[in-house]
Amino acid sequence: MQDNDDERFSGSKLATRAVRAGQVRTTEGEHAEPIFLTSSYVFNSAADAAARFSGEQAGNIYTRFTNPTVRTFEERLAAMEEGECCVATATGMSAILACCMGLLAAGDHVVAGRDLFGSTIILFNNILTKFGLTFTYVDSADLTQWEDAIQANTKMLFLETPSNPLCNVSDIRAVAKIAHDNSALLVVDNTYCTPVLQQPLKLGADVVVHSSTKYIDGQGRTMGGAVVGDKKHVGEDVFGFLRSAGPSLSPFNAWVQLKGLETLSIRMKAHSQYALEMAGWLETHPSVERVYYPDLPSHPQHDLAQHQQNSAGGVIAFLVQGGQDQAWSVIDSTELFSITANLGDAKSTITHPATTTHGRLTVEQREEMGVLDNLLRISIGLEDVDDLKKDLQRGLDRI
Repeated sequence: MQDNDDERFSGSKLATRAVRAGQVRTTEGEHAEPIFLTSSYVFNSAADAAARFSGEQAGNIYTRFTNPTVRTFEERLAAMEEGECCVATATGMSAILACCMGLLAAGDHVVAGRDLFGSTIILFNNILTKFGLTFTYVDSADLTQWEDAIQANTKMLFLETPSNPLCNVSDIRAVAKIAHDNSALLVVDNTYCTPVLQQPLKLGADVVVHSSTKYIDGQGRTMGGAVVGDKKHVGEDVFGFLRSAGPSLSPFNAWVQLKGLETLSIRMKAHSQYALEMAGWLETHPSVERVYYPDLPSHPQHDLAQHQQNSAGGVIAFLVQGGQDQAWSVIDSTELFSITANLGDAKSTITHPATTTHGRLTVEQREEMGVLDNLLRISIGLEDVDDLKKDLQRGLDRI
């Protein structure tokens, strides 16, 4: 965990912080950040070791919770999100787990948007309930439902905006007010947008979580996650869980994702530009029933997205005419799109959420969320958009 105390770039734009923040050069004078592949560190004396372990002296102790490469990644992402500190984790799901285990206790209640990533719902319903937590799910766009779901023991509101896979947009500022009026924290999953397109902390959120596996890496190479927020909730409580439980980001993965942060601004702009063109084209295709993409005027939260986000990112969901057979036929007809459930890659991907990312949910849960059998999710990469259109055209024309 690293506090965002780097004042050198405090007045700089986000793209500059993405390249420069967090780096402290060693005596070797390296230009690129080094990878510290070490499990432990050598102390000058027994007293020095004791001071480090007790917290009396700052410094590296053990790579499970202190590593210079991971620290650079944490400080850079914290600077981009404009948070006080960041805790990096092994995966996006471990970031959500660390957030909940660090900030909640048995008997606490959480209100969450019902349109969360499938694994997040499984984590909440099948695992965290074993430890005495309870969850209520609401329509993430309906503020009345958020308010009505509050209980005396509600400690956290959790939302994902835009949501996976339907790209529903929640009003962060309004939900944050509901949380704070009821002495609860608001946690926002910002994986789809990254700090380039949306900064939830500036809109009132208390904590931001990321799957850095996605756009932050940007090329589908490594796993990672992060929790960003203030020095108390993230710097002490979430970090305390990570220090003892150990869902840690490896130094090598941290280094790869540091390189991803350097190009994140230009990539997110390109992903958004290409996705908007693709979404507009899909809306005109006779084999497509509906397209879900926040930058389209047809999106129900279009106006909110225009105000809250800099752009809509690279993920599009759409319904094809027919059912699962027709959806699978479109997938199987592609040659450029990679058939994989990952997103945020330079390579465009396509998946069938009902049988992949949300396949462990019940039919009733999927239907309530709108994850229907004829729904497809695509993540637009950095290929030529015309080539991607031709690739989808092949399958869509067979419906």
